[in-house]
Amino acid sequence: MITPDHPVEDTAMEFETIFDAHYVRVARVIGRIVHDPARAEELAVDVFWKLWRSSTGSGENVGAWLSRAAVRAGLDELRKQARRAKYERFVGWLLEPRTPEALHIATEEQLRVRSILALLTSRDAEMLVLRSDGLTYQELAQALGLNPASIGTLLSRAQDSFRKEYTKRYGI
Repeated sequence: MITPDHPVEDTAMEFETIFDAHYVRVARVIGRIVHDPARAEELAVDVFWKLWRSSTGSGENVGAWLSRAAVRAGLDELRKQARRAKYERFVGWLLEPRTPEALHIATEEQLRVRSILALLTSRDAEMLVLRSDGLTYQELAQALGLNPASIGTLLSRAQDSFRKEYTKRYGI
């Protein structure tokens, strides 16, 4: 925005005019995407900071540039949140302060699950473990050498078998 033919004062006033004219709309667009008004306002300020640093300048295309930048900022924030949630799930147990009692309860639950898996057929146990690891139905079919069309039914039966055996043994 700052060019040799535009003095800094003129450029600052021009930017202020653009900011005043578009800030509310940019924040609203981002807010509709991220569903967090405070974070939307922070991201809107970042969008205007990028505008200030860029050579986009004033004109008719500033509104369109701001709209695209707002949508991108909102979508980038959603992706960032999804990545953060994924990584926190993987290392969440490291981040949580665990009491000895909580560790004991978690260990007992793991032992219960393992004992039930040992009672199930190999195919059912493998299917449950692989599915809990995030494999899709197609990947399950490939890994276990099964027909992809039957995975849903087989998985449901395996879950029912697990649930019945767990309830029979532990009454929960």
